[in-house]
Amino acid sequence: MTATSPVSPVGQALILAGGQATRLRPYTDTRPKAMVEVAGRPIIDYQLEWLAGHGVEQVVVSCGYKAEVLREHLEARRGGPEITLLVEDEPLGRGGALRYASTGLRDPKAPYFALNGDVLTWFPLDEMTAHHREKGGLATLALARFRTTWGVVDVDEQDRIEGFTQSPLLPVWINAGVYLFEPGITPLLPAKGDHESSTFPDLAKEGRLTAYRIDGFWRGVDTVKDVKEAGEQITAMREGS
Repeated sequence: MTATSPVSPVGQALILAGGQATRLRPYTDTRPKAMVEVAGRPIIDYQLEWLAGHGVEQVVVSCGYKAEVLREHLEARRGGPEITLLVEDEPLGRGGALRYASTGLRDPKAPYFALNGDVLTWFPLDEMTAHHREKGGLATLALARFRTTWGVVDVDEQDRIEGFTQSPLLPVWINAGVYLFEPGITPLLPAKGDHESSTFPDLAKEGRLTAYRIDGFWRGVDTVKDVKEAGEQITAMREGS
């Protein structure tokens, strides 16, 4: 049997850390969303460690709101990937921020990961990369199972309530905010605006958009409740390891 050759890693990535995150106040009164601490560490530290562990050598961080807080933190870091910080002069939207951040990549002709700055996840990026290359799309989106914030009532065929399930995972998939892009997508991103309402729908119609389903931990941190619950999940994982 022939051994499977290892997947050559993607060596560069973008992190979008420019939003004001009003729903995370008071945490974001003095810091950008990516600097909000979950279980004692800023979100961006988890992301940088995860990326570095999968062969990423350079990360471009696009920021705007409270950029000086992020700059001070990143300049004090030791080890990990090389960091390039780009500050938006004006809000560009997520698609515009991706396009702007791509100008800081060392190799504009190579593929790159892109992450929303409010995502906590750990899944094998080498598997995502292999899947992306096998499918041959221009971009691959990581998808996570949707967890409803509502409790679900379990009812039998005779309308008897059997029990309750709090915030279950539902059998539908959502954009997890982690992407793998070929360099050809960069000029298709909007200079200003949201790629999810422009670039992605166009690529989907052309069959050039691939899905990678995450099997493992994923959490978007968008509200104060998310900070608390994500912290509890991470703490439980640490204690169980």
